Amino acid sequence: MQEIAALITDPAAWVALVTLVVMEVVLGIDNLIFISILTNKLPPESREKARKIGIGLALVMRLGLLGTIAWIVQLTNPLFNAFGHDFSWKDLILIAGGVFLVYKATKEIHHSVDVDDHKEDMVGAGKEVLKMSFAAAIGQILLLDLVFSIDSIITAVGMTPHLPIMIVAVVAAVTVMLVAASPLANFIEKNPTIVMLALAFLLMIGGTLIVEGFGVHVPKGYIYAAMAFSAGVEALNMFSRTARKKKKGSDPTLH
Repeated sequence: MQEIAALITDPAAWVALVTLVVMEVVLGIDNLIFISILTNKLPPESREKARKIGIGLALVMRLGLLGTIAWIVQLTNPLFNAFGHDFSWKDLILIAGGVFLVYKATKEIHHSVDVDDHKEDMVGAGKEVLKMSFAAAIGQILLLDLVFSIDSIITAVGMTPHLPIMIVAVVAAVTVMLVAASPLANFIEKNPTIVMLALAFLLMIGGTLIVEGFGVHVPKGYIYAAMAFSAGVEALNMFSRTARKKKKGSDPTLH
């Protein structure tokens, strides 16, 4: 309690908290995009439940990892050397998560491009496949939650030594994810071109995780700047399409 009281009156602690919350929210964008795309493949009545479960698991996992900070820090210790790089458990987890993201995004892009084949695979499966898909979705969300949670906690440990600040930052970031999950997923579903853009983001994030695992640091600012630029271009395309539709609807000669 004395530590918490001291942190409340410490301006530096508040600065660290705000900075860490912003960092955790930004890092959560990757996780949120994956959850949105994955849950949109489920039946409409199951999507909200899957998002809440997925994000809830992310919160439980991150809070649980905060309770094992000493073990988390050890994940950065070298295990073996290969290709001139000392690999740690963190590196191996990042590489595995990156490979999974690249595989998943590539598979989803294939389904988006080759829709007819994907639909044929689902014919005759009915609700049984949909139920299996729900379980598979939760499993995949849990797997990526683990990767992003470890990255998130290691980042938090590097920014502040105070556990209460980490806990508040993690809870705040996951709360933002929970609030933004449904609006983001609905927006992605209503705009097909956004789906491809989001999948491209996942490919880029997966590639980044892989190279990070091999010791090549990629500044996060570059990644999010590229995402923001691409999103801005797509926003202009959306405005352009909306304007053309309005013009076509108001001009009888264009019908």
